[in-house]
Amino acid sequence: MELSNKVAYLKGLMEGLGIDESTNEGKILKAMADILAEMAESVEDLAVEVDEAVDLLDTIDEDLGQVEEDLYGDDDDDEDEDEDGDESDFDEVQYECVCPTCGDTIYLDEGVVEEGSIDCPNCGEKLEFDFEPDDDSEE
Repeated sequence: MELSNKVAYLKGLMEGLGIDESTNEGKILKAMADILAEMAESVEDLAVEVDEAVDLLDTIDEDLGQVEEDLYGDDDDDEDEDEDGDESDFDEVQYECVCPTCGDTIYLDEGVVEEGSIDCPNCGEKLEFDFEPDDDSEE
């Protein structure tokens, strides 16, 4: 049963019981029933608006999913090629580093390694790189 139907039932009970609206109690009960009727109408209007908003949000979510699929789609075949079909950007040496603090795997290009350090993008820990040959070689 909808809220407005329940309020209408309550008002019918009040009339059926013969509540005298000229008494103080009757005036209060009538005013409360009127307020309940207004509140029920407002709640039902809000419920309709929420349903419409949810439907719109579902539609937007589906459309966004389609846009994501169109943009990012099935890239597995094109992963190593740029727009011209060249693989020149991917010929660079790539390094893999695991942060000792958070365990996140970070992929670095040669330029970052040459700089000597980077902050972990996950936890902010400073990671330093040193590829100089050891001076303690065995003789």
